[in-house]
Amino acid sequence: MSGLIRTVRGHTPRFGADAFLAETAVVIGDVVMGDHCSVWYNAVVRGDVHGIRIGHRVNIQDGAVLHATFEKCGLTIGNDVSIGHNAIVHGCTVEDKVLIGMGAIVMDQAVIGAGSVVAAGAVVTQNTIVPPGSLMAGVPARRIGTVGKELSEGEIERIARNYLRYAGWFKEG
Repeated sequence: MSGLIRTVRGHTPRFGADAFLAETAVVIGDVVMGDHCSVWYNAVVRGDVHGIRIGHRVNIQDGAVLHATFEKCGLTIGNDVSIGHNAIVHGCTVEDKVLIGMGAIVMDQAVIGAGSVVAAGAVVTQNTIVPPGSLMAGVPARRIGTVGKELSEGEIERIARNYLRYAGWFKEG
């Protein structure tokens, strides 16, 4: 394992089996991450002000920021989730098999239902409840459709699976 791992306020990040942290990834404080997760270059998972709980097979891509709100709301990420490059995911709940697109923002106390896609550049505002299987886009994000089999298999599942492969390349040498 690589990256910057730092204890804050008595909390040291915990990682499941077979994690990959790029050299410039930062994971701080009260963070619990499941098996086969990856945190890529310049991504920050900052559990200094509240707990962050991350499921299995989650990839946090380059430049993404995961954080929470002090004494208000933590961050929970389900299994098989992809957090795209430069996304901000803050104090919310992201259920299983979700794709958060590049540059998207998900704000405090939002809930992204299982099997959903938040399109690149979308802004999911505070307290938004996204039904499972939704395709969200825009600023502010609105439901523009549903996630069918093609989008689920062709994007959500494919990207999550590919990031397991990519992490393996970096672990080899």
